[in-house]
Amino acid sequence: MDNDQNHKPYDLEPRTLEFAKAVVRFCKRLSKNTINNEHISQVIRSSGSVGANYREANEALTKKDFVYRIKICRKEAKETHFWLELMLEANPDFKAEISGLMNEAIELKKIFSAIINKSV
Repeated sequence: MDNDQNHKPYDLEPRTLEFAKAVVRFCKRLSKNTINNEHISQVIRSSGSVGANYREANEALTKKDFVYRIKICRKEAKETHFWLELMLEANPDFKAEISGLMNEAIELKKIFSAIINKSV
């Protein structure tokens, strides 16, 4: 990334990692069936991608690449929220836990949107 004086790295690496770990811990508790297995696969992939792409963004060589990677983070956070909504439909007994994960997905999406707005 360009080393301009206004760029300060965001300390989201631990937060995005913890989010992906929380999704994994939650998914391990779900019963295994055709519906859950598909949703688990998708939500694990998208939640992990949030943090992985954030790390990529922090290593970006240009501002354009940084913004592109942050947009992917935002997209993956939105996708994670989608899969969590479907998981809630299939697992209403886990409403409190799923709602907490959904709230974090929304918060991360908002943070990435703010980063994008400040970067362009």
